[in-house]
Amino acid sequence: MSDSLPLSWRMVGFQDFLGIRVVDWEPDRVTLELVVEAHHLNRSGIVHGGVLSTLLDVAMSFSGLHCEATDQLRKAMTLSLTTTFVGPARQGVLRATGMRRGGGRRTFMASGEVVDGDGRLVALGEGSFRRRGGSESPEGVAE
Repeated sequence: MSDSLPLSWRMVGFQDFLGIRVVDWEPDRVTLELVVEAHHLNRSGIVHGGVLSTLLDVAMSFSGLHCEATDQLRKAMTLSLTTTFVGPARQGVLRATGMRRGGGRRTFMASGEVVDGDGRLVALGEGSFRRRGGSESPEGVAE
C-alpha cells in the first residue's frame, strides 16, 4: 500500500493482497487494474472466478464512493452481486471498470466489466451496495 496515494485510493487487506490498484476515478466511474500472477490462477491455469468476482465487487462499489478530499474516504458494503464469466484470462493486466447506475443517498446500484490486455471481455457484473454511516456525503469521513 503506497502512502503517496490519496486515502480513498488505497487498497487494504484482501484487495491489497490481490494487487488491485485504482488507475482512474471520477464520480460514478472507476477503473482498476490487476496484474495477473500465479496465485490468481486456478487448476486450469486461468484466473480464478473468485479473483474476477472480487475485482468486479471492488470496482462496482468504488463507483459509488468517489471522494474529492485526499485525507477522507467513503465506505460501503455489498448487498448483492451477480457475476457472469464470459471468457478466460491467463496472463497480463486485467482492467475492471465500475459504473454507478442509480440509487439514492445510502443505497446504489452499479454495473461493471473486466477486460484483458487485448480488450477482450472476461467478466460482467451487477450489484447493489449500501454506503456505511457517514459515507453518504461526497466529502467522506476520516479513517
